[in-house]
Amino acid sequence: MTCILFFNDMTNLKQRIGIDGIAFSLGENIVTNTDLQAENPSWEMGKVLERTGVHSRPVAAPETTALDLGYRAAVEILEKLDLKVDEIDALIFCTQTPDYVLPPNSTLLHGRLNMPSNVMAFDISHACSGFMYGLGIAKSLVASGAANKVLLITADTYSRLIHPEDRSIRPLFGDGAAATVISRGNPELTVLDMSFNTAGKHADRFIIKSGGCRQPRLHGRDFVELDKSGRIDSPDHIHMDGLGVLSFFNNVVPAAVREILSRNSKTLDDISLFVFHQASRLALQGITKSLGIPKERFIEDMEDTGNLVSSSVPVALAKAIAQQRVSDGELVLLCGFGVGLSWSTALVEF
Repeated sequence: MTCILFFNDMTNLKQRIGIDGIAFSLGENIVTNTDLQAENPSWEMGKVLERTGVHSRPVAAPETTALDLGYRAAVEILEKLDLKVDEIDALIFCTQTPDYVLPPNSTLLHGRLNMPSNVMAFDISHACSGFMYGLGIAKSLVASGAANKVLLITADTYSRLIHPEDRSIRPLFGDGAAATVISRGNPELTVLDMSFNTAGKHADRFIIKSGGCRQPRLHGRDFVELDKSGRIDSPDHIHMDGLGVLSFFNNVVPAAVREILSRNSKTLDDISLFVFHQASRLALQGITKSLGIPKERFIEDMEDTGNLVSSSVPVALAKAIAQQRVSDGELVLLCGFGVGLSWSTALVEF
């Protein structure tokens, strides 16, 4: 069963709520395809590049965590927007690689930033749709009056969750974080409408089976199996049914895009830029081909970052804005999709 939630502000543009700015921080170490080829001589990196679109990916240093990356991005966005920490009254930290089981990263970042006590701080555990879900929560907090300015952190170090010999996953992901400020007034990007979707019955298509309370991780266990695609079946690492996930999102994402456009009396031609989750080149090609989106109007930006999980959309969006790929008054469509399985779309105005 699919669960769908909507909220729409097209009729109330006097109450503009949206994104004031985005900053990001990437892992310190750059791992190139040449590095992976040298480490794994049997890997056909030419084919890997063709499918993923990734030449190199940032990997966090051993001592660097998602909290560290998130902190760096937070400091940068506060400086960029000339904000003081006491102007932020809600802090959302989205990660699937927290520093500890408890306490949550949001409280740790709150302390590191020396924020005042009257700040709502909490984590959400989401992956490739995490920015979109966090944006929706932040918008709701501002709309309800529970917060005036929300700091949304998306940060992950997926390199810690990947088996080093898994050819199907390791070349794809990078480590990084993004910090986004959401408020009311005159934001850089006004959120006009959003939709949220979940298909939990397919959750096993992207999963780490051990490490939680249902199946605790057994340290020292070394049980892995390698299939014909080079995928490692290890309960302690990411297991991804790549074809299953790709097929699913090739169906539901175009439908979600068409639905949000129809609901707002818009067409594909009204959208100046499409910023989808940078899952892989293969995934983007399938979705954009299905929708008929011209290449010059969608973002493919994973060559030097890989798939940044929850930070994929904000990093790609920030780069597009810096490159002046969108102008005042133009509409942008955002879409995140992944673990859960879950997906979300947003119609925003620059």
